[in-house]
Amino acid sequence: VQKLTELGVDRIWPFTAQRSVVRWDDERARKHLERLRRVARESCAQSRRLWMPAVGYPSDSSQVDSTTGLARFDQVHRSGAVLANMGGRPLQQEDRIVLIGPEGGWDNAEAEGATSVGLAENVLRAETAAITAGVLLTALRAGFTSENLR
Repeated sequence: VQKLTELGVDRIWPFTAQRSVVRWDDERARKHLERLRRVARESCAQSRRLWMPAVGYPSDSSQVDSTTGLARFDQVHRSGAVLANMGGRPLQQEDRIVLIGPEGGWDNAEAEGATSVGLAENVLRAETAAITAGVLLTALRAGFTSENLR
């Protein structure tokens, strides 16, 4: 959250995918959300960012939605979200939502119907993939093209 806030990412929604190791019960999710929002506030101050990103309540992959974080996961694909997945096409400026999966990879049901985007030639840890997606999207928003970023 700290690095993504510094980069200018607008929304951050933690979620549990089928192959995620970490699982949150309601109490743990509430505490985790409070901590993530505090980190976002502090990062805004440090980076002189004028607005704080929306940090959504941790949910499971069947509930994630591009705008609210509450709809079914399969609807996300129809809304234009893309999955970070090795071997996918380059990230493009039109890609507004990038879903970063667990280090165990996406479950077949989660990946079904999704557009995959590659973030690097190597396998990235989930934390690194999120930061990489943030950097690439920020660069694309600033006018770089996917060809410039290779």
